[in-house]
Amino acid sequence: SKKKGLSFEEKRARMMEIFFETKDVFQLKDIEKIAPKEKGITSMSVKEILQSLVDDGMVDTDRIGTSNYFWAFPSKALHARKRKLEELESQFAESSQKKETLQKSIEKSKMGREDTAERAALIEELAALRQKKEQLKAEIDKYRECDPDVVEEMRQTNKVAKEAANRWTDNIFSIKSWAKRKFGFEESRIDKSFGIPEDLDYID
Repeated sequence: SKKKGLSFEEKRARMMEIFFETKDVFQLKDIEKIAPKEKGITSMSVKEILQSLVDDGMVDTDRIGTSNYFWAFPSKALHARKRKLEELESQFAESSQKKETLQKSIEKSKMGREDTAERAALIEELAALRQKKEQLKAEIDKYRECDPDVVEEMRQTNKVAKEAANRWTDNIFSIKSWAKRKFGFEESRIDKSFGIPEDLDYID
């Protein structure tokens, strides 16, 4: 099956890993070499991803001479993320409160009254607030994905999954080897009989 590409947020999280793991300072050209090779981020999207992290305060940048340099340390990124989360959660709480007030107003306006321009305006404002609420939830989720703790958890989860996949691949190869010795089956026949892909291999 065709390998699914990385989402925008997955690319952001993986690029933050480069900074967190190395604790180094890079130029754009350095990131464009490292990201595709080590994190599976296409070189064409590196600049856009990096700029989004700079815009969100997750990555620092400075111009020295004719070159731009980029860096990010876990402590700085964590504080920036916490500040942004607090800001978003405050906006979210304010929108939720306003939504609740509007809903009460709408319910009150329904009692023994015909539809009015005021009620229609309230419904329209409520719909806009619901949309704003969803946008804020998406923003909060985005910053959680760039949390150093979340990045580390993702890395550990991926490591466990990779080890498990390779362990099962090893088991399949062992069983195929035993079947060939025991029964003299051809490898292609074993693959076909048990639905084993011909290109089955260990995950790097």
